[in-house]
Amino acid sequence: MKKKFISFLTIFLVLFLWGESNYLAEWAEYRNLEGGIKGGTDTKADFDSLNVAFVGNWPFGDSYAVTKDTIRDVCFLGSGGGVYILDVSNNSSPIKLSEKIHTRGIVRGLYYDDTKKRLYIAAGEGGLEIWDVSNLSNPVKLSCYFTPDSAALDVCVSGRYAYVVDYGYGLRVIDINSPTNPIEVGYYYTPGACKVYVLGRYAYVADRRKGLRIIDITNLTEIGFYNGCAVDVHVSGIYAYVTNGCDLLILDISDPTNPKQVGYYHTTLYDFEDLFVTSNYAYLVNSDDNRKSDLSIDFGKSGLTIIDISDPTNPTEVGFCYTGYGENIFVSSNYAYVADSWKGLRIIDISNPTNPTQVGLYDTPSHAYGVYLLGSYAYVADGDDGLRIIDISSLPNPKEVGFCYTGIAENIFVSGNYAYVSDNDIVHNKYFLRIIDISSPTNPTEVGYYGTVSWVKKVYVLGSYLYVSNDGLIILDISDPTNPTKVGYYDTPGYALDVYVSGSYAYVADVDYGLRIINISDPTNPTEVGYCDTPGWAHDLYVFGNYAYIADVDYGLRIIDISDPTNPTEVGYCDTPGYAIGVYVSGSFAYVADWDGLRIIDISSPTNPTEVGYYVTVAFNVYVTGGYAFVAGGYYGLETYKNLLFNGINEKDIKKAEVKTNNYFIKYNVSDVEIYFGVSEESKLDVSIYDKTGRELKKLYDGKIEKGYRKVTIKKQDYPTGEYFIKGKMGKTEINTKVLILK
Repeated sequence: MKKKFISFLTIFLVLFLWGESNYLAEWAEYRNLEGGIKGGTDTKADFDSLNVAFVGNWPFGDSYAVTKDTIRDVCFLGSGGGVYILDVSNNSSPIKLSEKIHTRGIVRGLYYDDTKKRLYIAAGEGGLEIWDVSNLSNPVKLSCYFTPDSAALDVCVSGRYAYVVDYGYGLRVIDINSPTNPIEVGYYYTPGACKVYVLGRYAYVADRRKGLRIIDITNLTEIGFYNGCAVDVHVSGIYAYVTNGCDLLILDISDPTNPKQVGYYHTTLYDFEDLFVTSNYAYLVNSDDNRKSDLSIDFGKSGLTIIDISDPTNPTEVGFCYTGYGENIFVSSNYAYVADSWKGLRIIDISNPTNPTQVGLYDTPSHAYGVYLLGSYAYVADGDDGLRIIDISSLPNPKEVGFCYTGIAENIFVSGNYAYVSDNDIVHNKYFLRIIDISSPTNPTEVGYYGTVSWVKKVYVLGSYLYVSNDGLIILDISDPTNPTKVGYYDTPGYALDVYVSGSYAYVADVDYGLRIINISDPTNPTEVGYCDTPGWAHDLYVFGNYAYIADVDYGLRIIDISDPTNPTEVGYCDTPGYAIGVYVSGSFAYVADWDGLRIIDISSPTNPTEVGYYVTVAFNVYVTGGYAFVAGGYYGLETYKNLLFNGINEKDIKKAEVKTNNYFIKYNVSDVEIYFGVSEESKLDVSIYDKTGRELKKLYDGKIEKGYRKVTIKKQDYPTGEYFIKGKMGKTEINTKVLILK
């Protein structure tokens, strides 16, 4: 069973990493445009949700697009759903100027207008976005336009129009004369459009299914074509240079109604994704690691191939440079700038075409698989790019402040000054628990590690012990973080994927064997005392009060009564539309990370849990604070959502409520934050608001309050966006909580 489940997870990760991210296509808003299909500018058109609002994101990941401002010596590098602005005046050492461009989809194509200093972004399901980048350190979003197939893959601008390829819905023509109000004015349907090049009165569309299509953009009619498969196209003079994924085709387009092949080069590589042409050379990049021949596959390297095209009838390869997974290329002067989906920006010196050499690299993040919040920071397990530390005090625009390479980070737990990261390299069979000192968030440093023989899934820290789920439950003494030591082990019948510790018990999600409850009062001798099987694969869990909440993959959320640890019993469940793989409980809601997005389930009645909200996205893991859900979204990075039902109780009901014990809770509104302080008898309330440095900003209340609830209001207009702390005393009850002010 354990081997079978590991195989399932491996297949899932492969499908996730390589699959097309077009999962939002069915929610595009379709409207008639002279009998055709049109997109929209309404953000609701493209993202399906209920009672959940998108707040912001740190969206960085794989790189698929790059372009350059040749005057200011700046590169714009697509990374996941964002764009890094990099100073490349010193090509050997690119410097980040800004990471403020955050889009709503994966950045697939970029076009830069150096006259107006505008960046046009083909952002997949996020459609076309237009940004003013005249101030490189503070780019401003002007507008967006959601294309109907939710698959904007490339963009080219000519005059007052942006030409966007929208894969299954072809070439879309968008009037950008008013950049704050883009309007679609026409389209040409070609079923597999992936790249576009506009020159003069013609748009040359590379179509994976139908080859090169030549469109007269004065009336949007096709006047010529060259059948086959076309992945990319570049036009120079009377020639169109086309790659079909394996080869370079040179077409004479002096008569655009009848393009003719005049040259051809059969390469030794697979999966060419992009090309760039200068006067005498064609530069091609591919994203496959396998060299090929007519008879067999020779395992070689992917990279930049340089072809001499000075004689279009006889193109000849003259140079090659390994670049990893090349997705896009821009050539300027003696340098090629390559977007490598796994490593970011590679800068290649091509001054000698026969010996291209990498001179610079800017590494970008990978895929966000795990997230943990503590204070003003989100700690993200970011796949093969390790631990990323994100400052979330600046929501809705969080920024990265620290990084520590760990290997392949999948999950994370933070306690005190340390982050505990599960690090799994399944290709080389290396599995570690990494301990990172985060006392300085800008300079996280590994101080210790523990190696295992199998997959380290999740961890939980309580006191001086760390509990690791892998083949079973491992218990480590971490009193000395530099030397974690194994003190106990319990072999569960399945494969332990998650662990939650409460009191004297460790609760383990054990895949096909459901929930296992293990007595850890003696860490050196853990013993199982009870179990409850679930119908699916127990993948993740959260313990709250007398209940364990299980993300049970294809059987949704299962709720198990654990009031008697020796006899845990399922009391309720709520199915989810996809595969439930993560869960976090806060208040009366369970937040489920599901293949179909973030699902919010009302668990106020554990025997009858009901879904009350959702937001369709990619969700691997979720952490919740104050009604805000922070989602590890894989190649979409870290996303933040607000539960609009959080503390949705109205004030009349609050005033009627009987207070049996002192308590307080927070209610978030559009313009303010309300804190309700409840006392069981007349008491003194003394409470203030502090910033994250500990500086007292304002006394919120100082005086007596009668039995019942007293409301204290914090006006958002009085404070910058960020994290604040509410501290004080209510009778004998200490108050120490935080609030997020988001505008």
